[in-house]
Amino acid sequence: MPDTPSKQKSLIFLSLLCFSLADVRDGLGPFLGVYLQSLGWMPDEIGFVMTAGGLAGLVCTTPLGALADHTRYKRGLIATSVLLIVVACGMIFSWNGAAAVTFSKILSCTAAAAIMPALTGITLGMVGQRALPTRLGTNEAWSHAGNAVTAILGGVIGYTSGIPGVFFVMALMGGMALFCLWGIAPRHIDYAVARGLNPDSIGHAALKSKKLYPLFTDKSLLVVGRTLFFFHLGNAALLPLLRQSAVARFEVNAAAYTAGTVVLAQTTMILTALWGAHIAQKKGYGPLFYMALLALPLRGCIAGLWNSPWSIIPVQLLDGVGAGLLGVATPGIVARLLQGGGHINMGLGFVLTIQGVGASFSNAYGGLFAHHASYSATFFALAAAPCAGLALFTIAALFLPALRHALKGEPVSRVQ
Repeated sequence: MPDTPSKQKSLIFLSLLCFSLADVRDGLGPFLGVYLQSLGWMPDEIGFVMTAGGLAGLVCTTPLGALADHTRYKRGLIATSVLLIVVACGMIFSWNGAAAVTFSKILSCTAAAAIMPALTGITLGMVGQRALPTRLGTNEAWSHAGNAVTAILGGVIGYTSGIPGVFFVMALMGGMALFCLWGIAPRHIDYAVARGLNPDSIGHAALKSKKLYPLFTDKSLLVVGRTLFFFHLGNAALLPLLRQSAVARFEVNAAAYTAGTVVLAQTTMILTALWGAHIAQKKGYGPLFYMALLALPLRGCIAGLWNSPWSIIPVQLLDGVGAGLLGVATPGIVARLLQGGGHINMGLGFVLTIQGVGASFSNAYGGLFAHHASYSATFFALAAAPCAGLALFTIAALFLPALRHALKGEPVSRVQ
């Protein structure tokens, strides 16, 4: 599909969509934990709410990935998710009892689960496999820029009028996301390529994808998912607990401190995503994946050993490295592993489901350590989890040729 001026306009709107979705997709994100803390919630209570929402979202991720594969209304799927997330987050400030907050978190996480597969499908359908690494880096850079800008706005508003003011920033970005979706022309999305079928498949035959059952038994795909399970078991709770620790022990301003830490990480992620896309285009996704896995144990050790609010600086820089590289590597590896099968977005949803199990239990796991032991012990426990994932992935890469090809960014020559 040639890059006409009208298609370039659609790609610009895709970049702006990534910018605006960054704030909406995570709901209140890091501000929710410190907001609930200000209402007197204990770390384990906050962790259980986060876990409930995460578990609800991950149950829906694979089916919503399948929906992203099969529907031509991918833009409408994202628009519906945006509206539901904004409504759910607004409920938290109207009814902040345990049941209401839990329901709101479950609703927002369920809606957010549809965004990543649908956005990946739109991206793949617009640029194809060959240009996907570069475009994934561009998407990630715009996404992290959106997080940084909204964190600054949220910090300023939160400092002057309280954390509930952050919601209005998120709602504004939600409106911008809807406008950007309208600006992406449907004719610029190849719906066969968007789900992983070959670009030369035309007409009715293009929609006949291969059977689903190999997807759930694909050894390489399962290894990627399990590795990300261990990574996010240690990753998801680390930063929220580090912020809560700083607020509790050093009496920093919750809104300003949270915003500052987000800006630092997101700025790093912008540079890392662009650099990672350049590396992936030349050397494949493997170097990115390994560097991301190594960054997390180092983060946890720094947080556990350095008892100071300033420990957030190296921790956030390393968070930027890990998240920026995984944002490029994960969908890229899945797209290569499942190329030709017609279920790329469902496969990504499947991997994100396994990853989400780790992220959901991370909050409860870390919250229990923080409540019954200490924050320092919590950070060391969180640092241990990705080491198991790194060992699993390294060993599997030695025995699975398909995984090695995907890590190099090469087509996987096997039946999917």
